[in-house]
Order: sequence, then C-alpha cells, then structure tokens
Amino acid sequence: MADYDLILVGAGLANTLIALRLKAIQPQLSLLLIEAEAQPLGNHTWSFHGDDLTESQFAWLAPYIRYHWSGYDVRFPTLRRTLAGGYYTLTSEQLATELTDRLGGQIMTGTAVKTLSEHSVKLEDGREIFAHAVIDGRGFRPDKSMAIGVQAFVGQVWQLAAPHGLTRPILMDATVDQQQGYRFVYTLPLTEDQLLIEDTHYIDHADLSLDRGRINIREYAKDQGWQLMTLLREECGNLPITLAGKFSRFWAGQPLAASGLRGNLYHATTGYSLPHAVALADEIAKMSCMTSPCLRALTYQFSRQSWRKQHFFRLLNRMLFLAGPATQRWEVMQRFYRLKAPLITRFYAGQLTLWDKLRLVSGKPPVPVIAAIKAIITPLIK
Repeated sequence: MADYDLILVGAGLANTLIALRLKAIQPQLSLLLIEAEAQPLGNHTWSFHGDDLTESQFAWLAPYIRYHWSGYDVRFPTLRRTLAGGYYTLTSEQLATELTDRLGGQIMTGTAVKTLSEHSVKLEDGREIFAHAVIDGRGFRPDKSMAIGVQAFVGQVWQLAAPHGLTRPILMDATVDQQQGYRFVYTLPLTEDQLLIEDTHYIDHADLSLDRGRINIREYAKDQGWQLMTLLREECGNLPITLAGKFSRFWAGQPLAASGLRGNLYHATTGYSLPHAVALADEIAKMSCMTSPCLRALTYQFSRQSWRKQHFFRLLNRMLFLAGPATQRWEVMQRFYRLKAPLITRFYAGQLTLWDKLRLVSGKPPVPVIAAIKAIITPLIK
C-alpha cells in the first residue's frame, strides 16, 4: 500500500520545480517533499538568461521570478562591455512561499532521511513512508567517476546607506585580485539601495574561506564607493564544474531517479542549474507512467543527453583549469567576452553551433598551445 504517488527527497530547486509543475499538470497525484533542513530551498539565489528557456518554459516559470533586468555588464582588466538580453533571478524565499501556498501539507521539513528505495523512504526516526515512485534530489554527490573543479562563492545582500547607481547586474568583475584562481565579483542591484554582492572563485578544491569571502566583499564595496549599512542575508556554496568523467559509472552509483545536481544536471562551465531543472520538470510532468523504474529511465536519459551535448564545454573547462597558471584564468574569460553577442548567448544556453566551437578555439589562444593540448588529451579518470 503506497502512502503517496511520488516522494521527492530534497526540497531544492529541481524537486521544487518538479512538484510545482506536477501540481499544475497532474493535480490528481499525491506528492510529498521531504527536506532535512528547517525550510525548503535553503538560502539561495538562482539566475538565468532569457534565451536559456523556451517560450513555454518561461511562461510557467514567470510567476516565480523575483527580479529581472534588460542587460548586464562584464569587467576585465582590458575590457568593459554591456550585453543586452533579459536576465532573471529567483530567490529561495520567494519560491518557498509559492511552494507552501500550492502544496501546503505536502512538505515535511526538518526531517532527516536514512535510506531510499524504489518504493519507500526510511527516516532517521524509524518511520518508513511508501510511494509508487521516489526521486532523489539531495544535491551534488561527489564520485570518483567525475573530475570536478569548483565554483566557490560567498554572497551577501546589503542594505546600503545611499543608492548604488547600478541599473543592471555586473555578472563578472574580474578586475579584482585573483587570489587562488579565476576570481570575479557578481553583483545584482535588487533595489536602488540594496545589492547582492557575491565573491566567486573558480578553484581546484572547495576550500574557499568564508571569512576571506566576507572580507573580499567589504573591500570590493569600499572600492566601488558603496556604504554598507545592514547585512540582510548571506549565502555560500560550491558548484561543480565538470572537467571529465565516466557517465555510466556515475549513474551506476545512482539506483533511483535523480534530479538537479544529484543527476549531474547543470551547465558544465557556468554551474547554472535552473534551465536543466525547468526542462526536467516539464518532461516529468508529461509522464503517464509515474513509477520509480519509469522515472529512473527518464532522468537517466535526460542526464545522458545533457552529458553528450556538453562534451565541448568539458574540454573548455580542462583548458581553463589545467592549461595555465590559476591566477591567469581570467585571460580565457576576457577573450571569450570579446566574441560576438549571439555566440555568448548560445554559450550560456548550451546551444553552441559547430562554427561557434571553431570560433572559440581559433585565433591566438589565451593559454600555451602545448599546455592546452596536454590538458585535453591527459586522462583524468582511471
């Protein structure tokens, strides 16, 4: 006897969007979200470019969008550029409110999970809950089958003492001291006197000091002439940046359907996961077979397709991380942002053409040629 049609373990972005989409498309299903933390969705910000989604995907996601802008800036030592195009942000607070309004009593928070199976979830307190299907969305699972770099970040939302003067986000300001690796500051103007300031590092290991990030943010704000008054929120994290991997081996260690980072569903270079989460939610909402084997097959194939599509991005990551000094990685990104705007748009959307790929590797390389070749051909996984 099943208590639910579907249990989603981990109330992060991917499982939340799956639940919301199923509630809209298949409202007859009985769902349960289980989250170990005190509230769903944690303390995060998710952003995406307008061209990352289809029109129909954007339409159903639109009610959950908290902020949007019509362009963004990038800054490098010898380049400053403004790029047009919609840029959108969701917050965990806003999305959690929407989730609670729509699913209410179908969410269990502060509930630690001990084990999962195809038809049940056993909790740490000894209870066992049964369902026709289970999806595992508990975040990234480190595995020896994957060679991973890290995008480590510390972000803070500040109330300023005076307006900041920004009209659009600064996606990358790499004019800052590079420290351990490729470092940039990411800034979102939330209101005329509130900013999200995020200190971001592309580094080899998840060892960014929280205190170091906080100091970097204060120093950056001072350099920009912003008067920090009240800290409203802080978030930190480590996003995986994939260099290489054995896809089948990775999924062999994932016996259940998996979503989000758990299912290796993110942009290999940027770490953005929202477009993958939206697309997966759409696919699951269309299913008539809501069983664990069906969902496992779908999420596996969805992840496999994404893996194959991102082969070129993993090669670029290897050149970024392995072909030169860590503190010179900014040169690769500065060269990238000199390219034509439509190519940059397709890069973020994961829709590179053959000519785009040729353009990215043609011309004078920002890293030594021999080192780049070695980075590409050297096996990273045994």
